[in-house]
Amino acid sequence: MNARPRMRPAFVETPADDTIVVQRIEDTATFQTLRQEWNELLQASASNCVFLTWEWLFAWWRNLSEGRRLSLITVRRGGRLIAIAPLAVRPRSLSRLLPWPSREFLGTGLAGSDYLDVIVRRGHEREGLAAVADALAAAGAVLELSHVPANVSAAAQLAGDLARRLGWTASASRINVCPFIKLSGHSWPSYLASLGSAHRYNVQRRLKNLTKQFDVRFEQATSEEQRREALELLIDLHNRRWSERGGSQSFATAALRAFYDDVSRSGLERGWLRLFILRLDGRPAAALHGYQYGGVFSFYQAGFDPAFAKQSVGLVTMALAIKSAIEEGADEYDLLHGDEPYKYQWADKTRDLERIELFSPCVRGQLSRQALGLSRIVRRMGRRVFGNALADWIVVAAALSE
Repeated sequence: MNARPRMRPAFVETPADDTIVVQRIEDTATFQTLRQEWNELLQASASNCVFLTWEWLFAWWRNLSEGRRLSLITVRRGGRLIAIAPLAVRPRSLSRLLPWPSREFLGTGLAGSDYLDVIVRRGHEREGLAAVADALAAAGAVLELSHVPANVSAAAQLAGDLARRLGWTASASRINVCPFIKLSGHSWPSYLASLGSAHRYNVQRRLKNLTKQFDVRFEQATSEEQRREALELLIDLHNRRWSERGGSQSFATAALRAFYDDVSRSGLERGWLRLFILRLDGRPAAALHGYQYGGVFSFYQAGFDPAFAKQSVGLVTMALAIKSAIEEGADEYDLLHGDEPYKYQWADKTRDLERIELFSPCVRGQLSRQALGLSRIVRRMGRRVFGNALADWIVVAAALSE
């Protein structure tokens, strides 16, 4: 974790009933004190999702910040929190030829956070985002905002304000897709009936055959002891599943494992965690890790024992998790980013995710824009000619020659 023990106001004002006060928070201790206010604001915003909760982003900051510098921007009106830009400063990147640091959302990178955004209280979007834009214009030259919900985000409104009012260069590009299921009004039988006939038949047959062959138990972790055990099983089963496919990076480092431990513990305390183990005759055969927050079940990770591949335990576990979400009254089951074909067997709707890049009109901003464009051209050319590994080396070598 990289944090500086200080808090610097972006603007110094004397609070009054309607005064807008903006602060840039750069120390972990102050970040830690925001939990209650942060989550209250999130629930009052249009960006409300589990990946923007204080618990998720603070766990990310503690474990996965990797040399970044905290740079939260908070906006208060009459003392009441109306906006947060949950940002960190990423060091200059040789691999992308960026000569200066850039700002990005907390949660960016290996954590797999979707729907990242600026958090703004409903009804205060105009003054909240304008204050954030002014603070950013005074503080930095480059913004790289990834995994933002396309077309409906506060980040897109912020980009428009920076471009129109302050002369920044803005661009948005689609980077991924999130398949999801609308569960409102569905029972388990009615949801099954909505599936394609071949998939519906396969799900019903697999469930029926499994109960004939084994004592089937689908267990949810509801205590701290069960959470710890289930997380260890998830990691083991996930790694077993992917070992035959070249391995997975999901749990590859101690920092990632610590992040999952922190966020699942907080999720259990708040009632959001959905960590399931499928046991066949008492033996762990599959695991599924998700979060149910604000009426949305977010499917996050899964794993299964290849010894039970013929029984399609991965498919069965997904079916039982969707059934559980319906029975709990969830409005939606989100399979999150990735266009893997299996997701479309369950889901018939999608949301796009985009990356928004913003460059200030100053020399540093425009040079960074040109450098980032150049790095992408070099990388694409390198991949075509040399493959991925040598392409990365070429980008670094080009940066070092500047």
